[in-house]
Amino acid sequence: MCPGVESDKPGICPKCGMALERNPAFGPADENEDDTELRDMSRRLRWSAALTLPVFITAMAHLVPAWNHAEWANGNAARWMQLILSTPVVLWAGWPFFERAWVSLRHRSMNMFTLIALGVGAAYAFSMAVMLMPDVFPESLTDDHGRLPLYFEAAAVIIVLVLLGQVLELRARARTGSAIQELLGLQPKTARLVKPGGDVDVPLDEVHAGDQLRVRPGEKVPVDGIVLEGSSHVDEAMITGEPEPVAKTIGTSVTGGTLNQQGSFVMQATRVGAETLLAQIVQLVGQAQRSRAPVQALADKVAGWFVPAVLAASVLTFFLWWWLGPQPSLAHAIASAVSVLIIACPCALGLATPMSVMVGIGRGAKMGVLIRDAAAIEKLAALNTLAVDKTGTLTLGRPEVTEVLLRPGAAWSQDELLALAASVERHSEHPLGHAITEAARTRGLSLAEADVFESSTAAGVSAIVSGKRIVVGKAGHLRDAQVADVDALEALAAPQQGEGRSAVLVGIDGKAAAVIVIADPVKPTTPEALAQLHALGVEVVMLTGDNERTAARIAQTLGIRRFHAGVTPQEKHGFISALKRDGRVVGMAGDGVNDAPALAGADVGIAMGTGTDIAMESAPVTLVRGDLRGIVHAIQLGRAMMRNIRQNLLFAFLYNALGIPVAAGVLYPWFGVLLSPMLAGAAMSLSSVSVIANALRLRGFQPSNAGSGRQRARLLDGVD
Repeated sequence: MCPGVESDKPGICPKCGMALERNPAFGPADENEDDTELRDMSRRLRWSAALTLPVFITAMAHLVPAWNHAEWANGNAARWMQLILSTPVVLWAGWPFFERAWVSLRHRSMNMFTLIALGVGAAYAFSMAVMLMPDVFPESLTDDHGRLPLYFEAAAVIIVLVLLGQVLELRARARTGSAIQELLGLQPKTARLVKPGGDVDVPLDEVHAGDQLRVRPGEKVPVDGIVLEGSSHVDEAMITGEPEPVAKTIGTSVTGGTLNQQGSFVMQATRVGAETLLAQIVQLVGQAQRSRAPVQALADKVAGWFVPAVLAASVLTFFLWWWLGPQPSLAHAIASAVSVLIIACPCALGLATPMSVMVGIGRGAKMGVLIRDAAAIEKLAALNTLAVDKTGTLTLGRPEVTEVLLRPGAAWSQDELLALAASVERHSEHPLGHAITEAARTRGLSLAEADVFESSTAAGVSAIVSGKRIVVGKAGHLRDAQVADVDALEALAAPQQGEGRSAVLVGIDGKAAAVIVIADPVKPTTPEALAQLHALGVEVVMLTGDNERTAARIAQTLGIRRFHAGVTPQEKHGFISALKRDGRVVGMAGDGVNDAPALAGADVGIAMGTGTDIAMESAPVTLVRGDLRGIVHAIQLGRAMMRNIRQNLLFAFLYNALGIPVAAGVLYPWFGVLLSPMLAGAAMSLSSVSVIANALRLRGFQPSNAGSGRQRARLLDGVD
């Protein structure tokens, strides 16, 4: 609840008084440490409840006509029994609350425990004074039997109720962190290391990058890696949220923590320890759960003056009852003042936002939606415009070379030209460059060394290969490199671009040489995701570095009304800024290095988990599977979390707005109703547990099918 407060050992927060949560970045807590406070509070609750029961029965005996004049309930011995039994309840069972109250006063950060300690302390101290120094009190304070009032039962019952609330709260809070514990539990403890002499089981921390590991049917993949031998289907649901097993063959990647099914395979470890995807997810979730949503600023401002205001209200209540109240006025004044202190504990207000954030972010992680910062939740909920990159976001991001179109009269064969272009492009990180390199590898072409390599972001590359100056990229890039007859290549590429394919132009030694045609198919899930986004009221804008013809074809196919083609990374950032200036809440979804500025500049950046590390570092939201439907789930989750937070805050505010006046006695003149300090304690505990229970409902959140079947069918027909 209080970011910035850290300790190297378990303890309590000096600001809010709550127990410190273990930082998940340092791994899971051991079993003894994890439930220490819960076991301690449970033990105090059991003993205090047993000691308080006879005190409560004795104190309430006057409400039963048959016991009203019984000696065991009204005699002096009964009053001393209340003192003896309630003292360990208040001073031992309730000691943690007094300790936390003292810490809060030392740090000048008053909290719920400040109010509890003052309320219980006042009731107990007054009762002790009555028993030990009865002569100091006026006769007007006595009842019909000539006895001074005692509040031992109120002090003891309040301690029991607060302890009960703490136990229920600790159990519920343990469930809010279950997402991280479940993620940590996904990773196996050992791995089967392949050695020349045979397979050996080794602890996971002894596995290093480059080791070969065997994964048998039914076993979990130990670390991230690449399949070297065999094939199988792997259940990745716990990482991506998708139930369908994914086929794994030689060369495909596997993720640590996922479950291998029927087949057996040998893999090479590529990322181990803290570098694995699972470890990074745990780190991100833990970091996000400790972050604060901007909506919490309202609760923080209220909490800043809330406790002093409650103290003032309690003092005012005391003097008004003492001055204006009926006899015994002092007894009424003490009871009402203590009730105000107890019922106004700001625990529910402080828990309202953090609990929803913890549970919601944990639920998102299990769905494959990683939220890095709680501030992104509010932006996701309010999102009305989504800018998307084309390659790798709308499309599969695995473009393939389909044709090599030579300029008439060219002196090179298709394979020779492809080898020259690939020799340059293998130094590039662009997906189209990778497609060219992969096509050359597939054809078995040998690549030459490239010298004087130069790259122009989102435009093209150039280098010296076998003594020839090779320029590969867009038409503008070739013109900037003084390549002649680029118009001829554009004419050659136009029909292909009109069909939605990409065209990469190649120039050799200053002359236009060829067009390499590359196709990047639309992801099968993209039409459905776009239909759902439209149904959620989100306008989709495509920003792509590809040419106008290809972009127009893709936009028309997918029903995207607004798009901008041929944009640079800086221009993407500029478009995002322009949309924000129009008053829109803008999200940006992308997966490449060229998307990083736009991802950082958007209200909420959404990176595809299948993309580059720099894209994921630039975005507060990452979709593990790289599926646009994840954005739909993220928006729906963000809206559900904000609804939950508003419900919690509304309940906390209403609870205090109604509870404090009732505790102060505002109903007494009309209905003769006074709120007992014991009932105030029960209401206070119930309010905190209610807020946590409401937050826990997010654990069962399921994304709805936002798009209509007719709209999805129309888009799918367009793709076909």
